[in-house]
Amino acid sequence: MLIDEVTIRVKAGHGGRGAVAFQKIKFAHGPTGTAGGDGGSVIAEGVSDLGTLNQFRYKKDISAKKGMDGRSQFRDGEDSEDEVLKIPVGTVIHNIDTGEDAEITHVGERICIAKGGKGGRGNFHFRSSTNTTPKEFEPGLPGQEYSIRFELKLIADVGLIGFPNAGKSSLLNELSSAKAKVANYPFTTLEPNLGTYYDLIIADIPGLIEGASEGKGLGIKFLRHVERTRVLFHLVSAEAENVVKEYEATRTELEKYNPTMLEKTEYVFLSKTDMVTPAEVKKKLSALKKKNKNAIAISVLDNESLEAVKKILAKVEKEKQVHKVESL
Repeated sequence: MLIDEVTIRVKAGHGGRGAVAFQKIKFAHGPTGTAGGDGGSVIAEGVSDLGTLNQFRYKKDISAKKGMDGRSQFRDGEDSEDEVLKIPVGTVIHNIDTGEDAEITHVGERICIAKGGKGGRGNFHFRSSTNTTPKEFEPGLPGQEYSIRFELKLIADVGLIGFPNAGKSSLLNELSSAKAKVANYPFTTLEPNLGTYYDLIIADIPGLIEGASEGKGLGIKFLRHVERTRVLFHLVSAEAENVVKEYEATRTELEKYNPTMLEKTEYVFLSKTDMVTPAEVKKKLSALKKKNKNAIAISVLDNESLEAVKKILAKVEKEKQVHKVESL
């Protein structure tokens, strides 16, 4: 089961206590107590695996470790390691206590959601010309503690859309290291799948059925995910009796949900061409080209057609890099 919303409690580590210590050398009893280490912070890190929020289904309290206390002989206490939480790209981090929101938008991005406490100073830091044997020290500062709600709103560079059984999962498996479940059935899958192709994130959006925009199936939930993708790969199965009808039906659901979704860059693929005769492929591709002149025929068993898809992905990736530079 895919969990796309969960509330947890996070607690960063306290800072270590400063030490009170003195030299043991005769006639040199100066202070040697040092500072405590900083407590570990709680960090969220973006990953491409949609299922990582499942780890919080039963584990609701997350704590980082306390910093080490200061020691004698000028040896500072060691900082504690941060507690890193892997969460899916597209997750919005809601801080329930402060009302602040943040979002993980790309793989590897890190956001501190609870900062560890700073270690306290030891008596060595309080020495002065008038106080050569100080006994003052500081306790470590407490780490931050918050209630956090993770809300997954899938974000991807490319969204694979189309009716159930259009071959989206098979294409995702061929293009990335994803291992989406693939089967020949006319039902929508219950969970979206993410894969990566070089620097691109590709999302296999579960098949949209007619009426999805009105809430049939899990339509509204998945249409929200489609809304956040930059480019759409629209797959229409060559096995469909009326490919134009299926193509238009999906487009209608997108428009009903949000008309601006039709403004996204769209590439149309007549998929699963290995399942029908060459004559049928020619006829159905010709029909689709009347709706989108750039429609092409593909099959995951045909390397030549897959290379055509990869060329399009290379173009999308180049545009993404240009957009990154322009936004700096």
